[in-house]
Amino acid sequence: MPMKHEKKRQSNQPGQNSAGRRRSEHDLPPKTIAIIVAVAAIGIVVGMLLIMPHYGPREPRRRSALSHYTPTLTAGRETNGMMWIPSGTFMMGSTNGQPDELPVHPVTLDGFWMDKTEVTNEEFQKFVEATGYVTIAERKPDPKDFPGADPALLVPGSVVFSPPVEDPGLQNHYAWWKYVPEANWKHPEGPGSTIEGREKFPVVHVSWEDAMAYAKWAGKRLPTEAEWEYAARGGLHQYPYTWGDTKHPNERSMANIWQGQFPLENTEKDGFRATAPVASFPPNGYGLYDMAGNVWEWCADWYRPDAYASNEKLNPKGPKESFDPNEPGMPKKVIRGGSYLCSDLYCIGYRPSARMKSAPDTGLSHTGFRCVKDGP
Repeated sequence: MPMKHEKKRQSNQPGQNSAGRRRSEHDLPPKTIAIIVAVAAIGIVVGMLLIMPHYGPREPRRRSALSHYTPTLTAGRETNGMMWIPSGTFMMGSTNGQPDELPVHPVTLDGFWMDKTEVTNEEFQKFVEATGYVTIAERKPDPKDFPGADPALLVPGSVVFSPPVEDPGLQNHYAWWKYVPEANWKHPEGPGSTIEGREKFPVVHVSWEDAMAYAKWAGKRLPTEAEWEYAARGGLHQYPYTWGDTKHPNERSMANIWQGQFPLENTEKDGFRATAPVASFPPNGYGLYDMAGNVWEWCADWYRPDAYASNEKLNPKGPKESFDPNEPGMPKKVIRGGSYLCSDLYCIGYRPSARMKSAPDTGLSHTGFRCVKDGP
């Protein structure tokens, strides 16, 4: 059920939040506040529906990153679209990232299975057809959860990235996020858009609660934050990227991220304007695709900026409760991996140690998930 979000975001210095953390393109109000903003500016929302760009399937790139890079696989067992991630110990966190990535600490994990790719539209559709499940974005919001809002304006929908016409700077994220009625996993950009032809693209506009429902149906679960980072590193130790220490080996793109002036211009140097079909870029050392960029991925853990202070060493499950200093009354779950909106000018969330958070009842146009399963 949607939650009542009563706390207002604190005032911050340009480019940073109240915790001193560099803003990400994901730092936006969750669904509740997005709807309230829409109620206050419904004319803008309706106007955006008329001029919103359509991010349909792109034609295949002339050159694929897969043609020039072969990873060194440190694990090779595969079954039912999942890769075996061997047990081991790694150093979690980074001294070159944000404060919530500290302290760097050793973590030991049992082996587990992880989906090779993010869950696709095709896979999510099978789940919906088998269960009749309705995602949060498809449900009509309960007026009781939105005191003061006109019930007539509380319609199903989700938050969609919508590039502004003029440069708004990097401090006002409202300029590129819009609450779009009827946007959901089947209609990623809102009415008139479709997933037809995008069966192999990652499903988006799924909340943490939606992802949990899928995982339960599939006999799997969401990864812990520690499992996610360990798997993303692919057997490499403290490298800045999931593939190594060079961002563009041989001057090639290794992940679907933003190129150009964010949020106005994406040069599409990597071949994609928005999301890409899964496995469009090389896998990491564990045979996993898109552990950097494309879409953010939900983890099981509650978010706290001081989560690593507990220094859990064996199969950590994360904090027992959430705390986000920017919105103290709003519980958040961890998301990892960055997205196609990550720009070096604004967000470097595609690093394997980078942490982000979002409300568990909120789906977005750049957030998806993948699942894990216990061994053997």
